[in-house]
Amino acid sequence: MNIVIAGAGEVGTHLAKMLSQEDQDIVLIDPDPKRLELAAMRTELLPLVCNPLSPSDLKQAKVKDADLFISVMPAEADNILACILAARIGAKKTLARINNIEYLKPDMAQYFRSMGINTMIYPELLAAHEIVSTIKNPWAREYVELFGGALALVGVKVREGAPIVGKFLHELTQAEDKYYHVVAIKRDLETIIPKGRTQILHSDIVFFATVPSRLDDIRKLAGKRNPPIRKVVIMGGSRIAIRSIEMIPRSIQISIIEQDKDKSMRISASSPTNVKVYNGDGRDSDILREVGLDQADVFIALTENSETNVLACLGAKRFGVFKTIAKEENIDYISLADRLDIGTLINKKLLAAGSIFHFFLGEDSSTVKCLTLANADVAELVAHRNAPVTKGPVKTLDIPEGITFGGMVRNGVPQMIHGDTVIEPYDHVVVFCLNTPLNSLKEFFG
Repeated sequence: MNIVIAGAGEVGTHLAKMLSQEDQDIVLIDPDPKRLELAAMRTELLPLVCNPLSPSDLKQAKVKDADLFISVMPAEADNILACILAARIGAKKTLARINNIEYLKPDMAQYFRSMGINTMIYPELLAAHEIVSTIKNPWAREYVELFGGALALVGVKVREGAPIVGKFLHELTQAEDKYYHVVAIKRDLETIIPKGRTQILHSDIVFFATVPSRLDDIRKLAGKRNPPIRKVVIMGGSRIAIRSIEMIPRSIQISIIEQDKDKSMRISASSPTNVKVYNGDGRDSDILREVGLDQADVFIALTENSETNVLACLGAKRFGVFKTIAKEENIDYISLADRLDIGTLINKKLLAAGSIFHFFLGEDSSTVKCLTLANADVAELVAHRNAPVTKGPVKTLDIPEGITFGGMVRNGVPQMIHGDTVIEPYDHVVVFCLNTPLNSLKEFFG
């Protein structure tokens, strides 16, 4: 697949790096040669000094031969115009990064499709969904809803004393009633695809595939408390914060700390009644006492400085906050932040990458999620007739290295996948991928 990415900023560079690992032909374009030079040092791609808003420059970049044109420049209007021009020149599919939620409404989305923009992604909205999901399941480090809620993937950090700690996977397989499947274990800096002889240890992050009706059983197995969430404190009045408070249940009290006075006033004027806005520095212990951080159940740090977010979460834990969430945009720091026991980490680059990987798997995939903590991906795939995945019981298949199955939905009924399971054509399957090009799944699922 030929892919052209417009914008050599952090998001564009990261996407180029991830997509190049899928053995795709990547061209990264940007009018700033310095940004391109830095991007080329991080990954294998063809950098090209080019103005994405110039039709002649786009032709020079051979956009007419592109299977996918992705525009992730800082300005929303630039991304929209670049995609319209790319589609006009001949790009088969286009994707634009936006920051206006109104553009995602069905009538507006159809309007943009008529102009050649196939898909729009709003990373801040994806991040807000992640935050709200975490608030609903505060005992989990990571939670992914699959197949419209029919299945779930939940990552939980287990401690000494939890019923599952010290158990070998083959013991759990014998003991449980097949309502979950352990698909991966994150241990220190390593992600493990577990086998029967794998033992679960203290401080492992264990990823379970399960049905939502059994989530409470998973929580108890992992030895986790689940206190009611009554109060949330957010540091930083960013777009993610605004989108989050629109979705958090009105029964939860929300306090936002924003340093910019004008922005504080704008947020206060447009917020629902369960939201209070405080103007000040979220690192100041006096204002933290004023907002009642010691009475909060969840603390969310959403400033533009990742280090500040991590340190603020560490400070919040000293106030006794049950759950902390930090926006961490430096992927290299995610493992370090996790080892500091920051509860949940939000990364817009990984959220955007999951949306874009959907293009590789096409209509046979409804969701692709790049897991923040596991450095892995989870995808929903449909098995096709005569595909290798349907040729016998799972335990007899020649499954590509780094892939395991979590669960599936057959005729609308969710169920777990185990060694004796035979996947049938048109089953919807949850696939966990570790260091495996997602493009290779196409052949295996037909």
